[in-house]
Amino acid sequence: MKSDSVAFGVAGIAFGLIAGWIIGTEQAKPAAPAAAAAQTTQSSGAASGSSNTRAQLVDDNKVNALKTVAGKSPDDPKPRIELGNLYFDAERYDDAIMWYEQAVKLSPKDENLSTDLGVCYYYTNQPDKALARFDASLKINPKHTKTLLNLGIVLAFGKQDLAGATKAWEQVIAIDPNGAEGQAARRALDTLKTAHAAVGGPKAP
Repeated sequence: MKSDSVAFGVAGIAFGLIAGWIIGTEQAKPAAPAAAAAQTTQSSGAASGSSNTRAQLVDDNKVNALKTVAGKSPDDPKPRIELGNLYFDAERYDDAIMWYEQAVKLSPKDENLSTDLGVCYYYTNQPDKALARFDASLKINPKHTKTLLNLGIVLAFGKQDLAGATKAWEQVIAIDPNGAEGQAARRALDTLKTAHAAVGGPKAP
């Protein structure tokens, strides 16, 4: 599963940026940055898809072998998921989307795969499509904590919806209070509270 790349790959950066974003908007009230996704994905690749200059090379032999398998197995999502994973790891998110989308059509009840696709949408500056995909994941499994944690990140940075992000992170804590996702969600909420207090605004619930 690749969707933890948002949840944990950007957590150390993202929660600090939440504070900076709140303070900046409270003090100056500027428009929300259009490239919020890119700002929060420094440890896992900027949100510019396969044209990303930081994109890494993939193993062509492995890619070609998987494409051959995929071509011979049109109903098998596994080689498509593996191809998506390879491109995701190489930060070639547009390419990953192509294969994940094919895999989702073949395996529509896989919440992990659905969320991985949503993460790729987020990394390519498509927050609405990411949120729609997370919604699909949660219809499969309403307690999928990685989806909920990523949902909060996309709401906070992709849509500047801190109330919605707070609700998503609170759900993570309720479901998994002592797990890795629960701890990450708690750090995010603590950052919101501290940031609001720093600018004299109301604390996030």
